[in-house]
Amino acid sequence: MHDDDLKSWSKEDICAHLGDDYDRYLGAIVPPIFQNSLFTRKTKSHGYSYSRVSNPTLEVAERKLAALEEGERALLFSSGMSAITAAIMQHAVKDCHVVALKSVYTPVRVFLETYMNKFGVETTFVSGEEVRQFEEAIRPNTRLIYLETPLSNVFTLQDLAAVAKLAKSKGIATVVDNTWATPLYQNPLRFGIDTVVHSASKYLGGHSDIIGGVLISDAATVEQMTHRERGMFGAVMDPHQAWLLTRGLRTLPLRMAKHQENARKVAAFLQEHGDVEQVFYPGLPDHPQFKLALEQMSGCNGLISFVPKGDKANVARMSRAMTCFEVGPSWGGFESLMNFPGAGIDEETSERTGIPRGLVRISVGLESAGTIIEDLERGLHAIRQEGL
Repeated sequence: MHDDDLKSWSKEDICAHLGDDYDRYLGAIVPPIFQNSLFTRKTKSHGYSYSRVSNPTLEVAERKLAALEEGERALLFSSGMSAITAAIMQHAVKDCHVVALKSVYTPVRVFLETYMNKFGVETTFVSGEEVRQFEEAIRPNTRLIYLETPLSNVFTLQDLAAVAKLAKSKGIATVVDNTWATPLYQNPLRFGIDTVVHSASKYLGGHSDIIGGVLISDAATVEQMTHRERGMFGAVMDPHQAWLLTRGLRTLPLRMAKHQENARKVAAFLQEHGDVEQVFYPGLPDHPQFKLALEQMSGCNGLISFVPKGDKANVARMSRAMTCFEVGPSWGGFESLMNFPGAGIDEETSERTGIPRGLVRISVGLESAGTIIEDLERGLHAIRQEGL
């Protein structure tokens, strides 16, 4: 397959082969790891000098990710947060204004409210289901609208095309965290969004063994950020992590299909369970934004939230009875995980963050759907037994 005709490549083809350049790497079916800090160039100008700026191993993954997101270039970072903060700082200036989502990934909210506030940057948080909410929040000094769709705890969506159109009409940049849907199931650049970011620690890596982030945008933006927001802060992914990321990308289509298959069964089980008050999953037909989900996504992942009935302060007790699910803060790996973003929060915090009290979030893994459902049944039964 030839890299010069990407229009004929499927996403499965891109994950499997794009950028591997077998002739360049002596026919190695898996490109080697360039685990070195610098590149000498006494006799040949090959375009590389220092791995903080560029490295062939990183470029293999970057080429795949740019093509998957239908962007011009991609840039790998040392974490999802380093990609996100770089994207925000690329657009923010002193005393400017940002519009973001009140249920946004918590470290992003903290970054905007504390760190960026030191430079006079103010943020207005909206729920984001209606484009008018963004329009009403915009000020004359608004420089950026930061999106995350679907949101990672409550899975509400933003209308990408409508928000992008609004932002462009006012000269405002847009950045979207696309980690939930992955580039397989959603491509925000197609709807007019300027920049896409991902936590590569989640589905892109897929094996819970790397920390990384990626940013995809136009070539000029990525070139600038290579030397500024990534280069100056040194927030570059190391070559071994990039090699592991490329390994993960090769199986991304297969893994996502299984995550989605399992999650649809689990979501249906939870929705019908008598001890569950509410289920949050945009793949369910009764999700309030199901029509929008069908319009801008081609699939769903394995991340689901639900609120059990009973005392919301004690929902975390259910994990004691469960044997398949582990408790942990991340998601998107091969394993089933759960955490409790709504445990122990009061009404004021729930209103401010948009997270319902008692909310349980589960990352449905690659185990059999039957095993996962049986484990959830044990956990819900334990809540009843404890009188919650």
